[in-house]
Amino acid sequence: VQLVESGGGLVQPGGSLRLSCAASGFPFSSYPMSWYRQAPGKERELVGRISSAGGSANYADSVTGRFTISRDNAKNTVYLQMNSLKPEDTAVYYCYARLFTSQWNDYWGQGTQVTVSS
Repeated sequence: VQLVESGGGLVQPGGSLRLSCAASGFPFSSYPMSWYRQAPGKERELVGRISSAGGSANYADSVTGRFTISRDNAKNTVYLQMNSLKPEDTAVYYCYARLFTSQWNDYWGQGTQVTVSS
């Protein structure tokens, strides 16, 4: 199983970024996918989650209305579109999947840094 994030970087407040997470090694279209983030000195927190077919997603209150999760099951990729970025969105963003083989296991990507600063 591999989860590889990309798309992070430095952006000014009010700007936008789109993160991608390319997945491999499991039946991607069968599982919900999530994005988490971890800011310096803080615990990792859930940003949002999308259903396996992509028909529904839910978000943390702090990002609702600004962030959108989508997925392309043909490309085994999940996206996080981030608009109206704020300095408090600065964090390392992680792609996450909970998968069942012989038991449930948690899988994380390596993370991608997002810095919102003028």
